[in-house]
Amino acid sequence: MKPLKILIIEDEKLIRWSLEKHLGSKGYKVISAESGEEGIKAFEQHHPDVVFTDNRLPKMQGLEVINRIKALDEETAIVFMTAFGSIDTAVNAMKAGAWEYVHKPFSFEEIDVALDNLKKKLAIAKEVHLLRRQQKETITFDHIIGESPVLKQIIQLSKKIAKTKTTTILLLGESGTGKDIFARAIHYESSQNDRPFVNINCASLPETLLESELFGYEKGAFTDAKQQKKGLFEIADGGTVFLDEIGEVNMATQIKLLGVLENRVVRRVGGTADIPVEIRIIAATNKDLKKAVEEKKFREDLYYRLKVFQIDLPPLRDHKEDIPLLSDNFIKYYNNQFKKNVAGISQEAIGLLIQYNWPGNIRELRNVIERAIILETMTTVQAESLPGEIVHLHPIEESDKVTTPDRNFYPDITSSPFNFDIPENGFSLFRLEKQVIQKALEKAEYNQTKAAKLLGISRDTLRYKIKKYRL
Repeated sequence: MKPLKILIIEDEKLIRWSLEKHLGSKGYKVISAESGEEGIKAFEQHHPDVVFTDNRLPKMQGLEVINRIKALDEETAIVFMTAFGSIDTAVNAMKAGAWEYVHKPFSFEEIDVALDNLKKKLAIAKEVHLLRRQQKETITFDHIIGESPVLKQIIQLSKKIAKTKTTTILLLGESGTGKDIFARAIHYESSQNDRPFVNINCASLPETLLESELFGYEKGAFTDAKQQKKGLFEIADGGTVFLDEIGEVNMATQIKLLGVLENRVVRRVGGTADIPVEIRIIAATNKDLKKAVEEKKFREDLYYRLKVFQIDLPPLRDHKEDIPLLSDNFIKYYNNQFKKNVAGISQEAIGLLIQYNWPGNIRELRNVIERAIILETMTTVQAESLPGEIVHLHPIEESDKVTTPDRNFYPDITSSPFNFDIPENGFSLFRLEKQVIQKALEKAEYNQTKAAKLLGISRDTLRYKIKKYRL
C-alpha cells in the first residue's frame, strides 16, 4: 500500500519545518502550506489523505479550513492543532469534521499516536464503505461446486494465477457461467485478500457516470460535482477491481483504462494530477472481444493488455455431470433461506434437468431450484415443481421405445388396480403413461377431478401430466 500523503497547514515556520522532517523520516509524503488559503490550494492540487491544520492562521481560521476541506472531500482525515483553544474549541473542530486534535506544544510521540489512530480509522472507514457497496460474502475456490474435469482444470489454473500479485485477468464466458464467483475466488485466495474487492458492472451505468465512478472527480468537474470524490480505483488501492461486462465500455473510457493498466495511475474527472494505484484488474464479458476488435468497437491494445491471462468458463451444457452436485448445493441453500426441509431431488426431476440445455447456465439452474423449493410440498423436488420449458422440452420420441412396442396397447382401466400383461415385444413406459392418462380423461369425460381420482393422483399432478404430454 502506498504511504499516506500528509498536508501540513501551519504559519509558524519552525513548527512546520520540524513536522515536515519528522513525518518525512517516517516514510510519509509531506506537503506544507503557511496559510489557510495556500493550504486549500495545496489540498486541491495534491489530494492528501491527512491534513494537519493549525487553529490560528493568517486570514482564515482553522475551523474554516476544516469546513472548506470537508466541502471538497468529506472523507479526508483532519488533525486539529491549537495552542490557544479551550476544550470547547476542540469540540467545535471535531463537530466540523476533524478526526483528532493535539494541543501545542506537542511532542512527536503525540503526533505519532494521532497518526496511528487515524490510520486505524481510515482503514475502518474504507472497509465500511466497501462493505456497504458490495454486501457480498467472501468467496474462495472451495465455494465453487463441481467435479467435472473441465471445471477442475479451470480451478487449478485460477489458483496459480491468484498467487501472482497484480496480473491482469480476462474472464470469458456466457451469462450465468460464474465469472463473478471466479473473480472473487481469485481475489480472496491471493495475497491481497485483506484489501478491497470492488465490483462494478460496466453495462449498468451510463457512460458519463461509469467514468466518474471508476476515476472519481474533482469539485466543479460537472454540474452536480459539489465536492471531490475518490473513484473506485483509488478506493481499491492494494486490492482488486472487477470490471464486469467490459465489452460495454465506450472508446473514451477504454483509453483511460489502458492508461491505468500501463502506468498504474488514475486521474479524476476534471483533475490534472496523476494518482498512483496498485491494483489487480479482472475484466469479464460474455461478448466476443476479438470480433469487437475486428469491428473497431473495442481497442486492440486494451484487449491484449486485458488478456495477460485469459480464463474461458464453460457453459453448463458442457459439464452437465455437475448438475446433481449444483442442485444439491442450491437445495441446501434455499432450504435455509425459506425454512424448508427438502431432502433432495427425484430421479425424474434430475433427469429433466440433465436433458435441458441451460441457456442461462448456472444462474438459471439456481433460479429453477429456488422456484422448486418454494413450490415443493414433497420431501424431494418433483418434476411437477420444475418450469414448463424444462418439463416440456422433450416430447415422447421413438427413442423412448423398448424394442418395437405395440402402440395400440392399452391396459384395462375399468377396474382398479389395472389388470394387463406386458406384450412380448415390449412397450414404451412414457407412451404408456400418456395413453393411460388419455383413457382416464375420456372415461371421466374430461373432468380433471374425476380423472385424477381414477388414476389415484392429485388434480395438480394430473394437470402437470396433461401439460407434459400436451393432451
